[in-house]
Amino acid sequence: QVQLVESGGGLVQAGGSLRLSCTASGRPFSRYVMGWFRQAPGKEREFVAAISWSGGSTSYADSVKGRFTISKDSAKNTVYLQMSSLKPEDTAVYYCAADAQIARLSMTQSSYDYWGQGAQVTVSS
Repeated sequence: QVQLVESGGGLVQAGGSLRLSCTASGRPFSRYVMGWFRQAPGKEREFVAAISWSGGSTSYADSVKGRFTISKDSAKNTVYLQMSSLKPEDTAVYYCAADAQIARLSMTQSSYDYWGQGAQVTVSS
């Protein structure tokens, strides 16, 4: 079992930046692929970014590529999502997730075993 807690959400103007954090407790952090997903009002949850167990590989949705960066600090059991050049369409609840199958870097939410409670990000125009 692993517990995930997100922090760092909030309100920001278009063009601004925010950094989300997700701190894990329970099983060793290094045994999971970590991902970020988001769900906008009236829309389905979608993949944002993922990082391998080693931190050596990352994957991004086309809509955030070049603007968002996922990283991890294994010593702190924390994964980050640095969001820059934010747009109103980035407004959503952002969820951190953990996938125990470390051999893959999945963009599919059904692959992930554990989820955080979500953090609201609102980008005003």
